[in-house]
Amino acid sequence: MGSTPFEPTIISEVDSLFAAQRRAFSVEPNPPLALRLDRLRRLLLVVEQHETEIIQAIDADFSGRAAQETRLAELFVIRAGIHHALRHLKAWMAPRRVPTALHFRPGYNRLLRQPLGVVGVVAPWNYPCQLALGPALAAIAAGNRVMIKPSELTPQFAALLQRLIAQVFAADEVVVVTGDAELGSHFVSLPFDHLCFTGSTNVGRLVAKSAAANLTPVTLELGGKSPVILDVSADLAVAAERIAYGKLMNAGQTCIAPDYLLVPQGQAETVALALAAAIRRLYPRIQENPDYTAINSPGHHARLLALLAEARAAGARVMTVAPEGEVIKAESRRLPPALVLALPVTTRLMCEEIFGPILPILEYENLDAAIAMINARDRPLALYWFGRDPEHRDRVLSETISGGVTINDCLCHLAQEDQPFGGVGPSGTGAYHGEWGFRSFSKEKPVFHQARRNGLPLLYPPYGRLFEVVMALVRRIT
Repeated sequence: MGSTPFEPTIISEVDSLFAAQRRAFSVEPNPPLALRLDRLRRLLLVVEQHETEIIQAIDADFSGRAAQETRLAELFVIRAGIHHALRHLKAWMAPRRVPTALHFRPGYNRLLRQPLGVVGVVAPWNYPCQLALGPALAAIAAGNRVMIKPSELTPQFAALLQRLIAQVFAADEVVVVTGDAELGSHFVSLPFDHLCFTGSTNVGRLVAKSAAANLTPVTLELGGKSPVILDVSADLAVAAERIAYGKLMNAGQTCIAPDYLLVPQGQAETVALALAAAIRRLYPRIQENPDYTAINSPGHHARLLALLAEARAAGARVMTVAPEGEVIKAESRRLPPALVLALPVTTRLMCEEIFGPILPILEYENLDAAIAMINARDRPLALYWFGRDPEHRDRVLSETISGGVTINDCLCHLAQEDQPFGGVGPSGTGAYHGEWGFRSFSKEKPVFHQARRNGLPLLYPPYGRLFEVVMALVRRIT
């Protein structure tokens, strides 16, 4: 694919686009179902008609990413989300009847869902299409205007998305702005009606602080160190392949990738060998393998190498999983999978989100100890448990807190349109996907309809015996 010019949007233009979307929303504050469906179908055209271009742009930005991974982890997820919204949007938009307490009848309650206004979406580089268009489709379904800021670390895709969105949307409907961190900082300082940010916890804190100045509500999807527990009851052969696949999709550059693995005491070596065998089946070679993704940037590649060097210096054993004799060219940014054993928990590998093809393996004495190790850390975006013991499974589910869980596999909970997706605490706040996305970008307005004849005047002043009698009656029925 030829180079796509990356022309940053100037800050004054960002302000103008925001003002135009605000004006457009004031003219049409609650788009009808037909228009929302039309906008969703136009968004679907972007991924349906330009799949090849999107794949090529992301491949160029990564200097090597499998087309199949982009199709599965990005385009499939977006298509599924749009089709789900198209099927359910009429029901989501309908006023909801909610219970009404006896003493307020014959009045009745209704819950109305209406758009918020202009929604800002800040997308990261690791899944630049899915994490830009996923929040956007939810905001569009909810009837909002949308501004999208892709990552400057995926310039080819950012420029392509800007062009493709402009072909099917007016700028006051949906627009993409491009630029560096300075523009991004200005973007999140705008008084959006809702702001959705996906990225690191450290940057998320800054985004939340900037949004707070405008009292802008935020949805933050931040990641963290997502643990895997291999229970004593697990089928190791099955678990090893699924953990290897979940870890190495996109070379570990996934917000919900397994970040460290907890195994029963004395099993680290056995588990590492099983994982290494599974990795070699999935990726028989590294350097020239089109299925194995490169690390996105030289800076991130250098950071991962530094994490491994620190672990070795601290006495950890690093098991590199690559064909013997294969030469890995540094300029290709292909980092062979690495399993790290006997790792001190004070090293950066156990203190930072790894975001690469490196998997620490730690042993635990019993389930109590495994749960305590997880709970001693920040609440993660994802947790994975492998095993067949329902009592152990339920203990892990009830005694740990995480954004989401997949049992006996990895990553799968993210793709469930009938479940919310989001973090908790340092791994994020708020949720989207399916109806939860629609609700996140809507105002759920409670409305009480009073009847022409009702009992409330019995409580009007001047107060006297009648008031006391009615209040006593109300107390008995509530």
